Amino acid sequence: MHDRAGPLYMRHGEIYTGIYMKVKIWIHAFRLRTLPLSLSGVICASLLAAADGQCRFSVAAFAVLTTLSLQILSNLANDYGDSVAGADTAGRIGPVRAVQGGLVTHGAMKRMIAVFAAISCVFGAFLIVSAFGFRRLPEIAAFGALGIAAVAAAVKYTVGENPYGYKGFGDIFVLIFFGYAGLLGTYYLHAGVVAAPLLLPATSIGLLSVGVLNLNNMRDRENDAAGGKRTIAVKLGARKAKIYHAVLIVLVTASAAAYVYVRFHSYWQLLALAPCVPPAAHLRRVLAVDNPAGFDPELKKLSLATLFFAVVFGTVFLVWK
Repeated sequence: MHDRAGPLYMRHGEIYTGIYMKVKIWIHAFRLRTLPLSLSGVICASLLAAADGQCRFSVAAFAVLTTLSLQILSNLANDYGDSVAGADTAGRIGPVRAVQGGLVTHGAMKRMIAVFAAISCVFGAFLIVSAFGFRRLPEIAAFGALGIAAVAAAVKYTVGENPYGYKGFGDIFVLIFFGYAGLLGTYYLHAGVVAAPLLLPATSIGLLSVGVLNLNNMRDRENDAAGGKRTIAVKLGARKAKIYHAVLIVLVTASAAAYVYVRFHSYWQLLALAPCVPPAAHLRRVLAVDNPAGFDPELKKLSLATLFFAVVFGTVFLVWK
């Protein structure tokens, strides 16, 4: 076993073995700290749907389960794909990956990827049926295709002959699936319709999610470049990647402010802009980072800030309709 795996096996001087150890390893591989980010679009959409009197509990519940399954699937596929491609090395900054650290074999990881692909499909099917029943065939077909695309996107980010994450397309896919598909798709599942102004909060959440990915890529820029992974951060270089990050955060606030303006009828709705403060403070810290390792603590902070944005933004419009 890789020596970086030590903390997974020891706690207060005791060595854990058997099932407890396996569960710990797989929980580590699931990368739970990424899950709040994936839920942001679903939560915001459900709150905005509730504000319009359209929220349904079954849709919200299955949307959460489907989203969590897809995010774990993506994390597992990323772990496997980067290991196979050689992008994960001993010099990589951040938490040790399961395959890279020798905690999980390639075969075991492939089997777990298949399991979560199946789980995602099952929860996705329940989500579609809870939203449309069995009669609205065009919507069933459209969301079925979207679900298949989401599973494929989760896997193809780093797995396969031409993974799009290695070509610098990860950012656009994150914007589409975390922002537009996550928020607009969930809202449509609740209400059966979707209004154009919802593109604005979808853009905010999507760009915050892209910001999390960009932080990860800025942290791993040198290691990714050595492994042939051509992310946006690798293509732009250290200084321009920070400028790109600043543009993302500014556009988050601009999109949120535009939605408040469009829906404005009470000064209390200005509270919806309060969640834009943590990303602004985060940006100041990012611009001051001079060591790639300094980006790592900001990943969790921006992920939680995105969830905070989703909850507060949606709640404000639920309370002050």
